[in-house]
Amino acid sequence: MRSIPTHPLDNKLLSALPRAQYNLLAPHLATVSLPLGIVLREPSDEVDHVYFPHSGMLSLLDVMRDGKAVETATIGREGVVGAMAGLRPYKSFVRVVVQMPTHVSKIASHRFRTVVATDEQLRNLCIEYNEVLLSQARVIAACNALHSVEARFCRWLLQLSDRSNSDTVALTQEFLAEMLGVRRTSVTAVAKIVHDHGVINYAHGVIQILDRHKLEQMSCECYQTLLDQSAVPPSIFGQV
Repeated sequence: MRSIPTHPLDNKLLSALPRAQYNLLAPHLATVSLPLGIVLREPSDEVDHVYFPHSGMLSLLDVMRDGKAVETATIGREGVVGAMAGLRPYKSFVRVVVQMPTHVSKIASHRFRTVVATDEQLRNLCIEYNEVLLSQARVIAACNALHSVEARFCRWLLQLSDRSNSDTVALTQEFLAEMLGVRRTSVTAVAKIVHDHGVINYAHGVIQILDRHKLEQMSCECYQTLLDQSAVPPSIFGQV
């Protein structure tokens, strides 16, 4: 298993920046570890920091008035959380939760705005990565509406495995039920089906993927769609 990276350039957005733009940000970046389950931000909170993950995964959840929440996007080392704060003071519309132990480079929003104001390519990053997240939210909304819980369960396990670089992930049924927006009993039933197909082993809050190829076959098309969309869009940095 790959060791957890701790350098800002392990984030794909930062590593794809032209050197001049990266050097504008680098003096203000601080590398920190974020433990599993930490809530970084609630809806209506001021976005006080921008986060560039090196590893792990952060989830964006839409929270209903009754307190129920469902995942609308996930961000790993390919992305950034809070980029729109580079354009103006910004309040969050979502809850941001640490899905697994994660390393990030963070920068205070006011410092990020100061740097972004001096450079067009950094402004492009803020605007166009927001479009990436909106596109991801649309895919997940369609997935939740049109695809079975079983296919969505498999898609989510694949995403988590990709971000952790491991075929073994710690995951409670309660937590997965919240991410998928279903009852815990639905997760229990689906986990048994996938287990009975010889695809996973599940015990004591730990899921081990035994047959990744079959897991991909049982997943919906949205896994590959989201994987394709996670690449750094060339237009972010003004490339053709």
